[in-house]
Amino acid sequence: MATIKPFKAVRPPKELVAEVTARPYDVLSTEEAREESAGNPKSLYHINRPEINFPVGTDEHDPRVYGEAHRQYELFKANGWLLQDAEDQYYVYAQTMNGKTQYGLMVTAAAEDYENGIILRHELTRRDKEDDRMRHIDATNANIGPAFFAYPAHPEMKAIIAAAVAGDPEYDFTTGDGIRHRMWIIAEKPVINRITEIFRTIPKLYIADGHHRSAASVRVAQDRRAANPNHTGNEEYNFFLTACFAADELTVIDYNRVVMDLHGYTPAELLERLSADFEVADMGTDIYKPACKHEFSLYLGGHWYKLTTRPEHVNDEDPIECLDVAISSKLILDKQFGITDLRGDKRIDFVGGIRGLGELKKRVDSGEAACALALYPVTMEQIFAVADTGNIMPPKATWFEPKLRSGVVIHELD
Repeated sequence: MATIKPFKAVRPPKELVAEVTARPYDVLSTEEAREESAGNPKSLYHINRPEINFPVGTDEHDPRVYGEAHRQYELFKANGWLLQDAEDQYYVYAQTMNGKTQYGLMVTAAAEDYENGIILRHELTRRDKEDDRMRHIDATNANIGPAFFAYPAHPEMKAIIAAAVAGDPEYDFTTGDGIRHRMWIIAEKPVINRITEIFRTIPKLYIADGHHRSAASVRVAQDRRAANPNHTGNEEYNFFLTACFAADELTVIDYNRVVMDLHGYTPAELLERLSADFEVADMGTDIYKPACKHEFSLYLGGHWYKLTTRPEHVNDEDPIECLDVAISSKLILDKQFGITDLRGDKRIDFVGGIRGLGELKKRVDSGEAACALALYPVTMEQIFAVADTGNIMPPKATWFEPKLRSGVVIHELD
């Protein structure tokens, strides 16, 4: 059963929250972080993308960069741009995008639950990315940005969160992308205790986003545990920051592909080859979005084609084979284009559905890519099924929006 606990958040004064908070470190480049933080010394990018404080071209993994993260974090606290709450609390974080609101509970989760299989993942992590976040957590002694967890919907938790958000929020601001962010504090001890008890009845927590943050936090906990002869298990480093959302509130959007060449085929030859495994229908020049599972949309030669997977290729009993990312990888990318390494092959690129299918059309029409493939989004049920069976999703399978804002709350490790 899941172990969570409240914590004393380090966070901005309400009048500074819009200036301080930032997008997650891993959704933008160094150049974008420089641009977004220009003229704003209070931007959290000075902490979570600290290479922007060095000359252009400085390696973001230079040891000096991690030292700068520490320096900036201490500077923010000294300047009053970040302040620590006096008591352990839970925090409700709401995001509203396109009229839909999702409510997350900001907690600290137990590193031991990750080790024991209570916290489940559905993606592989890369050691170099884990190392980067581990060094950053060690340098700042804090989780600057949260991991993003999902849990099965729980009626009593929904009622507790609904009661918490009935009052005025501590924070209420809208970012340049039009997303509204609000945060409420849960400070009442009986409510805090009840939330902790409810999570003890939840058998699993699922990493939706933030696999590297989670893995790095656990590695930090393991190192500090080994270095502490008086370790008890109650130390703050045994827990890491996460935002937990009921699965039925979350939106997984499509994660699409563009392919740089046709592997020697003409468009007509490619369509003929695809017809062996898919029913192919020419949908014309207007953008066509897949309407259901096992249906794909191919943009090729100025036309959109609906590709409906033939029944013999669909196995809905297998948690991996039923995924459209697996079907498209096997029957299209591998079989037709010879692309087997989705992480390393330079002939393929990936486009989050937040950009819309117009971005796929643009990249093909410009000549940058030869064709584009749009997928129907993975469901939360599929993510849970993959994680529950100990499987790993194919690369670039899930894209969650909206992204969690870093700096709304921060968790210190001592």
